[in-house]
Amino acid sequence: MPALDDLAFFQQLARARSLTETARSLGLSLSAVSKRLKQLEARLGVTLVARTTRKLTLTPEGERYLARGALILEELAELESRLADTRSETLSGPLRINATFGFGRTHIAPLLSRFCHAHPELQSWLELTNFPVNLADQGFDIGIRVGEPPDSRLIARPLLKSRRVLCAAPDYVARMPALESPQALTRHECLVVQENGTDFPLWRFEPVGGGPVQAVKVGGRLSGNDAEVITRLALDGHGVMLRSWWDVHAHLQSGALTALLPGWQGVRADFIAVYEARRHVPARVRAFIDYLEQELPRRVPPLPESQVILV
Repeated sequence: MPALDDLAFFQQLARARSLTETARSLGLSLSAVSKRLKQLEARLGVTLVARTTRKLTLTPEGERYLARGALILEELAELESRLADTRSETLSGPLRINATFGFGRTHIAPLLSRFCHAHPELQSWLELTNFPVNLADQGFDIGIRVGEPPDSRLIARPLLKSRRVLCAAPDYVARMPALESPQALTRHECLVVQENGTDFPLWRFEPVGGGPVQAVKVGGRLSGNDAEVITRLALDGHGVMLRSWWDVHAHLQSGALTALLPGWQGVRADFIAVYEARRHVPARVRAFIDYLEQELPRRVPPLPESQVILV
């Protein structure tokens, strides 16, 4: 139906907030996209988009058309997915996933590769970003995140328990100032990952066994926006870093890095899969999350006794 095609077109336009990006994603010319928008507005008799030189802003009518239209398209997708589920056990259709760069490269990408080998009728898209994206606006089925979901409309499934670990290379440990408590980190060279406008250089710790969290503002000569770079600097003995267990466990087990402050531990950094709440979640989404929940703990060893997560 032309109306459903128009709904899908406008949903794409609303996500991109740009005629140029919409044209690129749909494989159309800019003039074709502009013409189609004008035809849609003429058919409905309302202005859906306020155009500026840099971006598109939805009018109140556009917001209403997008919201109600998204429900219609979701109902249709759920109906088709439900019918496909009853027709065959084969997983098929699009599977769009968002994850962070480091964890996405190291774990999600290889697991997605294996999953797609097992289900060759899937069409997958993995997008890695330094920050969580809005699943609905960007058209993602699953987001892989750390911590609690910021949106109550999202369903969260736990995937992997983790925690920040304070560590340094033995070379730095041999010559570092005394470190009896988190507050003593102000006297240390701290290797800071600065990204996403977060409050990194504010490191948080809690006593092993429970107790109030202590936050310490740290600093040092060397910092960067890439975790792999910071890990390399720590391995070279430049200072102390606070990284997730999944990222450093191999270095700790080999002795290339040493865990510090045994009476304290960094705050939890558990990984979760989030997806939109809906009456019928496509089988491909459920199956991939089940697969991650099964396989991720096999790729990352459990935290040692001193870093046990208390639930």
